[in-house]
Amino acid sequence: MLFAGIDVGSLSAKVVLLDEKKKVAGQAITLTGASSIKAAERSFAEALQQASSRREEVAVVVSTGYGRDRIPFADKRVTEISCHAKGAAALFPGTRTVIDIGGQDSKVIRVDAGGRVQSFQMNDKCAAGTGRFLEVMARALEVELEEMGALSRQSQKRVTVSSVCTVFAESEVVSLVASGAHREDIIRGIHAAIADRTRSLAGRVGIEPEVTMTGGVAKNAGVVAELSERLGLSLNLPEEPQTAGALGAALFAWEQGITK
Repeated sequence: MLFAGIDVGSLSAKVVLLDEKKKVAGQAITLTGASSIKAAERSFAEALQQASSRREEVAVVVSTGYGRDRIPFADKRVTEISCHAKGAAALFPGTRTVIDIGGQDSKVIRVDAGGRVQSFQMNDKCAAGTGRFLEVMARALEVELEEMGALSRQSQKRVTVSSVCTVFAESEVVSLVASGAHREDIIRGIHAAIADRTRSLAGRVGIEPEVTMTGGVAKNAGVVAELSERLGLSLNLPEEPQTAGALGAALFAWEQGITK
């Protein structure tokens, strides 16, 4: 018997399958594209294939993320706030603060010893400081998104990117390139701007160690380094930070299935 968590975000759909002992049996990440339902189906099928299992063996499905209400085969729907909190606490039991920076929003969540949400703050009104922001900046600098973290670590001089609006920041980056600023320094400035915005968001909640970072931006070493410096502490980083929300959803599914 398996338990599924499906996290449908703006950029990707993630699935985690747990067995009866709460061990990960399979997981998958696919691009959301134009259809959140199709993306969820693809991820679900890939995770099942990885687990060498059939759909009939899944006892409970819990969906989360912005597309959670669009998944017709979900037995239960849980907010991404609760799922990221639960997933982060499961990965790092000492977690008391979760910083999740995804494709279109960022959130800071305070949790208790059981991974339950105590308070949170969320930026979902604009793309500033999110994965989408980084994508736009990468395009403006003509670099691959995956290269930005390593490039920023080569910076010898910090360049300030003051705009928090994605559109204005892109114009600012173009101007910096024209002025002769080094690409590595500009990227570091971009990462510093994200870290500053996240620190400001965290200040409204209050940071309590341990801090665990989830979401796709946690894969960017430059953002992690800048944020760690500003918070004055190291961050817990999951092996696959994008699936933390899906893991939390799968844990909710496991709890529901076991108590049936």
